[in-house]
Amino acid sequence: LHYLFLTHSHYDHVGSAHYLKQHIPNLRIGAHSRLAGLLQKPSVLEMMNRLSANHVELLKYNTAGEDLTLHPFKIDLHLKQGDEFDLGGLTCRVYETPGHTKDSLAFYFPEIKTLFPSEACGVLQGATGSDMQVEFLASYQDYIDSLKLMISLKPEMVCLGHGWVLTHEDAEDFFKRSLSETFRYRELIEGCLDAAEGDVEKAIQDMVHAEYDVKGDILQERVSYITNLSAQVKHIARLRE
Repeated sequence: LHYLFLTHSHYDHVGSAHYLKQHIPNLRIGAHSRLAGLLQKPSVLEMMNRLSANHVELLKYNTAGEDLTLHPFKIDLHLKQGDEFDLGGLTCRVYETPGHTKDSLAFYFPEIKTLFPSEACGVLQGATGSDMQVEFLASYQDYIDSLKLMISLKPEMVCLGHGWVLTHEDAEDFFKRSLSETFRYRELIEGCLDAAEGDVEKAIQDMVHAEYDVKGDILQERVSYITNLSAQVKHIARLRE
């Protein structure tokens, strides 16, 4: 393993990087330049480790008691839009896809028309993927623009950040659905804000109950879900001001 490219600055997408670097010292880690700065902030690492702690129990039989704490680590390659890497017959193209986070990146391999979008798009939920979790956190409009960019690539294989690999018509339909679900989700948030008469915290509580507790098919850990939902509702509330 020569390269590890990070898609964005969330604990479940960077949490193993320090561990891998310890075991593979020559590994070169690439990420958005913004992520490089965040990884040096004690408050950011404290939050990532706190959220990761909810999953440590699941890994205890795989790690033989090793320390899984995320410590500061160096980003060797600051990745940006237009970067390309020759991987010996395959080209990895870097696309900036903000919206989920400001530092979100997607990686496209044109020779095999394969895209790794991470959470710059929807996340499928349930055993059959019948539901979709919309993932804009930093910017609704940037998220829409990033979806349109990825649609324009016309990938024939999409390797999602959580659990799914989609091909051909399924890949195309997935991005169309990601876009339509984003529009629907904004309407849902605005409806909850209206019902709560603009009370953002009440709107968040109502959505947690309806979308997480009642439906019961969201796989994301509850604390992380509420953190992300809060960011989404507050963002849409600001757009309405």
